[in-house]
Amino acid sequence: MGEDEAEVKMKRIIESTKRFNTELKKSFVVAIITALSLITALAWQDVIREYLGKLTSFSPVQNKLMSALIITFVTAIMIFLLAKEPSKK
Repeated sequence: MGEDEAEVKMKRIIESTKRFNTELKKSFVVAIITALSLITALAWQDVIREYLGKLTSFSPVQNKLMSALIITFVTAIMIFLLAKEPSKK
């Protein structure tokens, strides 16, 4: 193996390592954002349930059902909007 080939292989390894590190950092950021979003959603869940309980005369079970349906509906719309492929220009 010549020096040139060794240098080329070393450069490929370094570039591959840099790409891996970049992707790993992106994955960590996504995981942290997801965890924070879950904490936020759990906090809002209590607020929504209490608000629905005061607005309606539903029983506690019906209140939880309505809360779950509203949260599911809003979440599905958000996922749909975020998952749409950006239009190509």
